[in-house]
Amino acid sequence: MLRIFQQIALWEAISTVILFFVAMPLKYIANIPEAVKVAGSIHGFLVVLFVVLLIMCWSEYKWSLKRVATYFLLSLIPIVSFWVERDLKKQIISGKS
Repeated sequence: MLRIFQQIALWEAISTVILFFVAMPLKYIANIPEAVKVAGSIHGFLVVLFVVLLIMCWSEYKWSLKRVATYFLLSLIPIVSFWVERDLKKQIISGKS
């Protein structure tokens, strides 16, 4: 499950970048509002999936509330959310949860 969470964290971070730096300029500069609708829907789905997997990992791996809160708060900040994915990747490689 940790590997799945790590992948979702990565895709959630990528979707944030796409939403802010591709879809929003397309909406406001090129007058293509559908770009935000599509990218925003995908991003929203990934955020919900991220939170669900975060709660599941919290339960399964007995993570501290501090760790869960840190991951959640970092996922709210664009670009910084890549740190969550990198931290999870280190844990997978080291075999620690």
